Amino acid sequence: MNRSITKPITIACLVAVAVCFAESVTFAEDVGDRWGTEEREREYYPIVNLPIPKDLVIEAGAFAQLPDGRMAVGTRHGDIYLISGIDAAKPNPKYQLFASGLDEIFGLLWVGDGFRVTQSCELTYVRDTNGDGKADRFETISDAWGYENYHEYAFGSELDAKGNQYIALGLSASYYSNALNRGFIMKVSPDGKSTAFASGLRSPGGIGLDEHGALFYVESQGPWNCSCSLKAVPFQSFHGHPASFNWYEFNSELGPTPLAPEPGTLIADEKKRIKQLVPYAVIFPYIRMGRSVTDFAVDKTGGKFGPFEGQMFLGDYTLSIVMRATTEEVNGVWQGACYPFREGLSTGILDVEFSPEGNLICGGTNRGWPVRGIKPFALERIQWSGKMPFEIKRITIEPDGFLVTFTKPVEKGTGEAAGSYTISAFTHPYRGAYGGPEIAQHACEVKSVELVDDGLSARVHVDKLEEGFVYSFDLAKLRSRDKEELLHRDAYYTVNEIPAAQ
Repeated sequence: MNRSITKPITIACLVAVAVCFAESVTFAEDVGDRWGTEEREREYYPIVNLPIPKDLVIEAGAFAQLPDGRMAVGTRHGDIYLISGIDAAKPNPKYQLFASGLDEIFGLLWVGDGFRVTQSCELTYVRDTNGDGKADRFETISDAWGYENYHEYAFGSELDAKGNQYIALGLSASYYSNALNRGFIMKVSPDGKSTAFASGLRSPGGIGLDEHGALFYVESQGPWNCSCSLKAVPFQSFHGHPASFNWYEFNSELGPTPLAPEPGTLIADEKKRIKQLVPYAVIFPYIRMGRSVTDFAVDKTGGKFGPFEGQMFLGDYTLSIVMRATTEEVNGVWQGACYPFREGLSTGILDVEFSPEGNLICGGTNRGWPVRGIKPFALERIQWSGKMPFEIKRITIEPDGFLVTFTKPVEKGTGEAAGSYTISAFTHPYRGAYGGPEIAQHACEVKSVELVDDGLSARVHVDKLEEGFVYSFDLAKLRSRDKEELLHRDAYYTVNEIPAAQ
């Protein structure tokens, strides 16, 4: 039967909802075909609906692959369903209820003979011990944090190489830290010991390991975050929001409390003053690249999903889209780029995960805030058609510019013309107010371009690079050797460090 959950809504939340609705309505007008029309995207990556029985409400918050090829989905209502047939050519999935009674599942991982379930109040090991297909044992692995407010979500990572799991804890009511360790990332070791690992979170949307095995979490736009971002998480790092400072005295492993950030500055300056502060690794420009970025999955399909092996795929709740991101480490600091991928999903995306056959499973809901997708909840599958799109594959930084890699060779005429590469830059103020503008906007002069690797890459030399800026690429004038336009003409690279010349 259909169920609903009524949650308290603060005045701040109502304001955020109104702003969200107004901005999401204008998304198509503001961005339009800059993402590439949905019809063109469909040619390469069609979306397939995964039917849900009429009597089920599946607001997907987390997915997990099972050893037998089935997929599991954890829901915001606290249920876990086992799904078979998710990769069928004409899917008609079968749903088996495995567990219920949990709360807001935003982490699901099959380990041993059961699930490690990250719910708002704890990390729980859920098993079926008598073999009847339903969970009958619920064991607390860790409850080393408080839970008092509906907005205090918790997100769980996969296990790292040493068997540790990381839990990203959102603030109380999105602004405060009224419950134990809220705004922290906790590390849960294989024996269940829980220790504080990082601080300064605001409202995370997911946490996990990237293609390099480094830990990252997704942060939402809000106070001390002018846009959504992807942040690398070293031990004892601080991620910008000072609300969680009050829990340092109970977690000596974090070291001394960081200096308080100063509003009205720039994060490039503040990271020099506050030694624990880690800058945003990848900034998602507001609206142009989502406004409520959620959890990510890394493409480890071995080419089943196309040319983006190793890259991160991230959902966005409000705009019902999926994006890509790549990362690299420069001078010991993580940074990288984000790229459009697919719009036109049917609901707000909360999680994505690759299926056994290499399809990207997407799910979510519209509960709580308005979203672009028209359905209250949905499960969908993005699959590769086998046709190679002409795309910006990856951008990496060089001492005097960028190396831009493509999925198909670029034809020489447009590829070597400096005028084919429109690059501009901006930064954000670092402040405690909600969100913030793009400032210090300026055009970058492209001095020269060299095509390398038989046209699959372009070395773009610019007049100046600056730390703390996002570099926006508009490559609409480029053509492939087959005279194709780029499927998506835009990309955005966040510069924290500039490599030295060799």
